[in-house]
Amino acid sequence: MTVGILSAVTFLPAAGGLALALVPRHRANALRGGALVVALATFALSLPLYVAFDAESADYQFEVYARWMPTLGVGYHLGIDGISLLLVLLTTFLMPIALLSAWHAIDDRPKEFVVTMLVLETGMLGVFVSLDLFLFYVFWEAMLIPMYFIIGVWGGPSRVYAAVKFVLYTMLGSVLMLLAILALYYQHGAATGTFTFDLPTLARWVVPAGLGQHLMFLAFALAFAIKVPLFPFHTWLPDAHVEAPTAGSVILAGVLLKMGTYGFLRFCLPLFPDASLAFGPLIFALAVIGIVYGAWVSTVQPDLKRLVAYSSVSHLGFVMLGIFTLNTQGLVGGLIQMVNHGLSTGALFLLVGMIYERRHTRLIADFGGLWKVVPAFSAVLLLVSLSSLGLPGLNGFVGEFLILVGVFQVNRLLAAAATTGIIFAAVYLLWMYQRVIFGEVTREENRRLPDLTPREWAVMAPVIVFIVWIGVYPAAFTGPTEATIDALIAQVESKASVAAEPVRTSRR
Repeated sequence: MTVGILSAVTFLPAAGGLALALVPRHRANALRGGALVVALATFALSLPLYVAFDAESADYQFEVYARWMPTLGVGYHLGIDGISLLLVLLTTFLMPIALLSAWHAIDDRPKEFVVTMLVLETGMLGVFVSLDLFLFYVFWEAMLIPMYFIIGVWGGPSRVYAAVKFVLYTMLGSVLMLLAILALYYQHGAATGTFTFDLPTLARWVVPAGLGQHLMFLAFALAFAIKVPLFPFHTWLPDAHVEAPTAGSVILAGVLLKMGTYGFLRFCLPLFPDASLAFGPLIFALAVIGIVYGAWVSTVQPDLKRLVAYSSVSHLGFVMLGIFTLNTQGLVGGLIQMVNHGLSTGALFLLVGMIYERRHTRLIADFGGLWKVVPAFSAVLLLVSLSSLGLPGLNGFVGEFLILVGVFQVNRLLAAAATTGIIFAAVYLLWMYQRVIFGEVTREENRRLPDLTPREWAVMAPVIVFIVWIGVYPAAFTGPTEATIDALIAQVESKASVAAEPVRTSRR
């Protein structure tokens, strides 16, 4: 049953999108329904990955390997471990929710929209399951194209500017990463006589410590830092979020940003351990700055969507802190916080999109007193806001608590500084909630707003279930990651010590 399941999960959305491309354009509901069926089928097909996953093993599972371009050392190599499992499931879970949220919101070119979304899903899944650097880079670049169109065609008034800025930022990092991939390829070939892009093979080889490893790390790190986005490479994010349609914002926040943090885990730490340790303090500093800066800027935003966008800079700063603690608590917390951010921030974007469809404005000043008008919407917004600020019993608390425990073991001062981000998160989220939901209804347009519809309940209910589930019983999600995380920590520590040996030997 599991033979080739990764290939099926990865390419089913694109295959479904190509099939829908044959459906006549005027059959909009059939196109929307067909895309939703394809996305739900992909999610259902991905569930056996979790059920059959061996949590005690740190090895890659469900591997698929085929010779692709053997003369160049390129193979079609897919596989997942505890790091990529949850991200694959998060991707397949959020896509049908995003498509359902856009059922009425996207009236212009619905056929092209659903096809683009499904092709984007294949690109994102390919990034998480690729175990060949060449294949990874193909998927990494390929998913830029559909995201560019989602922002640039179906976005807001400044959509073209935001889409071009998104692509230029990402392409800048990607070009440098490509150079580093080629440098790693040739360096490994010169040292071992085997030229390959195979990630497990390259990860077993120890890159010599020194300037070369540091430069390759920086090239990879820049590409991933832009995608996270890590301060100060975040300036593309608010524009992209504000201009993207709701479904695009959900996927951008829920999945695309995780590609950056995933890249640090999958590539930077195991391939360049010595450089990872050397640049760890710099990453720590930038992450803490991002946590505080993102929270402060969120506090003064007049636009709901821009507030949620800047909150991502703060929340992803916590993830970066957890990754570079290089201890079990921090890394597991960082990984689970990726999932938590995808759920909580994705849900906030969904709710902002729902209120925007009713009022065609996202300005906080245009609301007030909504609890009396739309009580169900107000209750769901409260739950999601509390989740985002890390209330105990909900998902956000689990990740942030583990990260802070991990950071405390490394640097207590940084842990204290990062903790202020939780306080500031409570400030901007609760203040936003108070201005939008409480008080008197001051605008006549708000008195006749309809509450959540059955379709909107269908969009929000699955997310709420996981928000509560992770908060109450996180072991179901942290358990599959621990063996892989422990193996990664051991690998980084052992390779970092070995990498320095040639340098010491050459000095004798």
